[in-house]
Order: sequence, then structure tokens, then C-alpha cells
Amino acid sequence: MLYFLLAVVFTVALYLIMRAFPRYGVHSFHAIAFNYYACVITGLVLSPDIGKYRAIEWTSTPTLLTLALGTMFVTAFVLIGQTTQKVSVTATSLAANMSLVVPVLFGLFVFKNANKDYTFLNYLGLLLALVALALGGIQRKSKTPEVTSPGQPLPWFVLALPLLTFLAAGTNNTLINYLSMSFYKSGEEAFFTVISCIGAVIVGTLVLLFRVMYWQEKVSWRSLVGGLILGVPNFLSFYFLIKALGTFGNSAAFVFPIYNILTMMASAAAAWLFFREKLNGLNRWGLGLAVLAIVLISYQELGL
Repeated sequence: MLYFLLAVVFTVALYLIMRAFPRYGVHSFHAIAFNYYACVITGLVLSPDIGKYRAIEWTSTPTLLTLALGTMFVTAFVLIGQTTQKVSVTATSLAANMSLVVPVLFGLFVFKNANKDYTFLNYLGLLLALVALALGGIQRKSKTPEVTSPGQPLPWFVLALPLLTFLAAGTNNTLINYLSMSFYKSGEEAFFTVISCIGAVIVGTLVLLFRVMYWQEKVSWRSLVGGLILGVPNFLSFYFLIKALGTFGNSAAFVFPIYNILTMMASAAAAWLFFREKLNGLNRWGLGLAVLAIVLISYQELGL
């Protein structure tokens, strides 16, 4: 469980840093683009064999798919930002949380890499995990859509944003599971993560240059520094998530529900501690169901 806990700790640190960006005048997307440079540097520091990168076959299927995963990182970030601004924070949170169903279903029925025979109680735990994550994402207030006036229906492309966010987040986690299972051995977690972050660097830089050249956006040193700080926990959260997957036989149906739930619970505690954010009644129900879901999903491992 150590890798689980480290993945959660660094994921929560990632959320807290991004939560603090507005306070320090950091442009979120600019910081996201720069953070992948720090991810690559962190990965190179953690890599046991730097010379391995010189032997990368950039046109091979594993490398191209891993670079594509990096592209999906940036795509998911952009979609999450757009959905938050144009639909609502609640819709974004629900779409990202419920995307858990994509890697779980692929893990159980396509990759068939479950680390055990699932019982009725395990499946009930998966169902409760979805309910818990949904309740955990419901907020009292959401942002007012910016693209239309009150009472006017949202355009179809705006209504599609939560679905696109759901698909992007689900695709990310499914690709992580598939690539780590199919092409990378134990001990190659840093190697895998660095290549995916190189893909994110390429796409993030191109999008940032477009915004600077055509939208006349100005990049501040605050965004540069914020992005470099963000990159370290971002890399480590992904790095330890891959290690957790490897420890449990790349079982997405086991790893992702527990990872998502632990992250939700730790994020709620950290948000209260550092920002005094309070939970509503539905959030509390979600946390309670989350604990029950973890027990049901992992009762065999817990020896119950």
C-alpha cells in the first residue's frame, strides 16, 4: 500500500498547488505547460540508467503510444478547464470522477488483468465507489456558464464538454494501464513516465506558443516558477501510480477505485486544513460510502 499512499500524497499536493495559483497570480495553463519540463527533469533524476534514453526508437509503436498518452494529459487539462469555465465546477468534478468506469471496465472485460476472482461484494464495492465519487463531487454552488445569458439554452458544443472530459480522463487511465502492462517492465516506471511527459511537453509548448502568438497572452515569471514547482508532484503522483499498478498485477479494477477514493478523501481533509473548505451533507455521505467501498473492493487483501 506504500505506493498507493505516495501516489495519493503527491496527487493531493498537486491539487493544493493548483488551488493556490490564483492567490499568487499564476496563469493555470501557462503553469501546466511549464510543469511538464519539470516532470521530464524529475524523471531523468530518478532514472537508474540515463543511457537508456539514447536507445529510444521514436517511431516504434510503444513510444508513439506513450507520446500520445502525453498528448492526452494536456488535452484532459484543457477540457477540464473549459468545462469548469463554461459549464460548471460540479459537472467537471463528476465527469472526471465517473471516468473511473472506463479503465475499470477495460481492465475487467478487455485486458482481463484483475488480480483476483471478483465476487459479488467486490462488484458492489465498485458500484459504491462510483456513487461515492459522484456524491463527493457535488457542490453547493457552481460557476455560472459564461457563454450564454441566464435562461438561454447552452450550445450543443458546450453541453458536450462534460462528456469529452469524461472520455479524456477515462482514456488517460486506460492507456496508462495498457501501456504499463504491455510494453514496460518492473523498474521502468521512470522511463515510461518521462517519455509520456515528453509528449506532453511537445503539445503543451505548441499550444502555449499559439496562445502567445495569436491571443497575445503574456507569460509571467510567476507562471514559469509555479509550473516548475507543480511538475515535481505531478511526475511523482504518476510515477507511484504506475508502481501501484505493477504491484497489483496491473489490475485497474482494483487500483483505480481505491486510488480515486483515497485521493478524494485526502483532498477533502487537506482542503479543510489549508483552505477551510467545508463539506456539505452529500459530500459527507460520499466519504462514508467511500470507506465502505474500499473495504468491499479489497476485503480479501485486508484478510476479512
